[in-house]
Amino acid sequence: MELKDLFLTPFYLGLFYALAFAVRPRVTNIYTRQYFIPALSLKFAGAIALGLIYQFYYGGGDTFNYFHHTSIIQEAFGESFSTGLKLLTATDKFDPEIIRYSGRMFWFGDNTEFFVVRIGAIIGLLCFNTYSVVALFFALISFTGMWVMYMTFARIYPAAYKQLAIAVFFLPSVFFWGSGFLKDSLCIGALGWVFYGFYNALIEKRNILFSAIMGLLGAYLLVEVKVYILMSFLAPAIFWVFNENNRRIKNATVRMLAKPFFIVLGALIGLLGATQLTEGDERFDVDQIGERTRITQQALYSRTKDEGSGYNIGNIDGSLSSIVSVAPQAVFVSIFRPFLWEVRNPVMLLSALEAFWFTVFTLRIFFRTGFLRTIGLIASRPIISFCFIFTIILAIGVGTNSGNFGTLVRYKIPLMPFYLAALYILQAEAARQAKPARRITAAA
Repeated sequence: MELKDLFLTPFYLGLFYALAFAVRPRVTNIYTRQYFIPALSLKFAGAIALGLIYQFYYGGGDTFNYFHHTSIIQEAFGESFSTGLKLLTATDKFDPEIIRYSGRMFWFGDNTEFFVVRIGAIIGLLCFNTYSVVALFFALISFTGMWVMYMTFARIYPAAYKQLAIAVFFLPSVFFWGSGFLKDSLCIGALGWVFYGFYNALIEKRNILFSAIMGLLGAYLLVEVKVYILMSFLAPAIFWVFNENNRRIKNATVRMLAKPFFIVLGALIGLLGATQLTEGDERFDVDQIGERTRITQQALYSRTKDEGSGYNIGNIDGSLSSIVSVAPQAVFVSIFRPFLWEVRNPVMLLSALEAFWFTVFTLRIFFRTGFLRTIGLIASRPIISFCFIFTIILAIGVGTNSGNFGTLVRYKIPLMPFYLAALYILQAEAARQAKPARRITAAA
């Protein structure tokens, strides 16, 4: 960070807050209005805090690598607009017109990192390439998706709107890792828009054009940055859409007969969509995913096992069957670890406290409600089913690929709001259904 950060950051913060106060009446209601500015402020605080921790605690890292690349692009724009534009859009590193710039960029090319760099560079043109302001822009982009995610949850289950605000906005790992100049900020914001688009366009069937456009834009960002999140989301979301529409069939017999058809059709469409999304991508192609998982997991684990932050969930030999065999451990480590006694640094402590809370909350619901009744509630509410299925699929993916808790805490933030929201809705639904039983008992 530089001196210009101190001068320009307050100015842009003022602009963003002015915009937020102007927009708030249109995107909130009497219940959700109170969370809009605090949630946005937390995103801004997370963006600045992430930069400070990377600078003064880690001594560098991905966020400053992105900024290094955007600074080189700004240099090219300083030479001429055409040179900067070519550097921003080209993929040939050895093009003689730009090689004096591209040669200094280790992420230059057609990859996910450079896609994030491109977005950062475009934003940099609007703010004199000031790191903290670019980070605030990323926080704002992320917030738009998370706000529509919250509004969607609140519309589906308004009785739990307070708890849902906690699930979406106030988890420390989510607002810290999901706010700064990183891939994760774009991804969780994009995921919120995809969630919003699915619900409004395909279930509620309201604002269909806008919802479809924003949902597709979010999907495009996920494809370009972290396609595995969209892969994990797609099948559960299609199943959710079919499940919701099945519930609206008034004839009980037809509804019962149609449900298996919807389940199979949703699974097939989801599998086909995920396969087509990754066809030809060596990182995520279904035929290569087992081997790529083995390589990534071993590399990350071996790099950090001596520091105490690595974890081992079992043997992954490159086959899909080996991933299936360690899937339960992957889900467990993604949601309920690190344990408190595994903490090695302050950032890891936050993740451990969240994991401990998830463990306590999950066990409390199952014990209070009963295992079979809890499973029945999950199956009976499509939104809860969707959240749990998405959580499990993504948890398997990130749990098998991470290899260490430092990477895992970033990879898993897209599933955290959905898992906690599912728990809150499950808790509220169990309490609601228990009230008539208590009234009957009291009357007797």
